[in-house]
Amino acid sequence: MPYGKGRTYKKVEVIGVSSAGIEEAIQQAVTKAQKSLEKLSWFEVEEVRGHIGDDGKVSEYQVIIKVAFELK
Repeated sequence: MPYGKGRTYKKVEVIGVSSAGIEEAIQQAVTKAQKSLEKLSWFEVEEVRGHIGDDGKVSEYQVIIKVAFELK
């Protein structure tokens, strides 16, 4: 079916967590969502936050994203 015609999507919220950075936290969330949902199409970053360790450095990134998938 050509793009832009007759498609319907649903968005769900997913939270990714990583000590390696924001991009890795996003990828963690997308990878997990891909295991449960079919036809993932895009994501939107809703919120970025993290944890600061006792040494004053960022120790963990938490990213709330919404992933969209095509409904059958």
